Amino acid sequence: MSRDCCRPDYDALFDARSARRQLEAYRRKGAQGTTRRLLDAIRAEGIAGASLLDIGGGVGVIGMELLDAGADRLTGVDASRNYIAVATHEFRRRGYGDRAIFHHGDFVELAPELPAADVVTLDRVVCCYLDWEALVSRSVERARRLYGLVYPVDRWWMRWSIGLVRTVGGLFGQAYPFSVHPDRRIDAQIRAAGFAPVLVRRGIAWQTVLYRRTG
Repeated sequence: MSRDCCRPDYDALFDARSARRQLEAYRRKGAQGTTRRLLDAIRAEGIAGASLLDIGGGVGVIGMELLDAGADRLTGVDASRNYIAVATHEFRRRGYGDRAIFHHGDFVELAPELPAADVVTLDRVVCCYLDWEALVSRSVERARRLYGLVYPVDRWWMRWSIGLVRTVGGLFGQAYPFSVHPDRRIDAQIRAAGFAPVLVRRGIAWQTVLYRRTG
């Protein structure tokens, strides 16, 4: 069975209207919540001249913030053409067009063609990918120094909530690819790749974790 037969329609799930609304919200308020927490932790590690790989970066909030903070260049990957279009336009508007390149598609399939980076980020991405082991494996091996992610806490209330969303969506013909994955196994896989956590913040729904390569 091919991957395409089971792949959600990310262009429909993350459409142009949603992309514009997210960008407008960012312009008004800046990065918020868990995204802000992850950014603060990365900046505290020092990123002057760093290369970035932002997976599932949406409209590019993490990339814009870290380029503003002194990072050198960004490679962005997203499965939604709508979000890539909005992000590309915004980066050019801000004068970062020559320091950012965007790729459309499934990161796991694109990974062998993408350069390694000093900092790799997945902000609310793991929850939208069913094969989390492949996603974590391919992404952590691209990280030279820092690896940061935001994903759901592995608790019964989150499994119940996301299960309800998927059930209701199915009734209306909308397949939502949201899942709660085993956080202990995710953590073990990242540690086995040679990383140790420097930030672990768990909230009611989401956890923010930043790892640094050891040795």
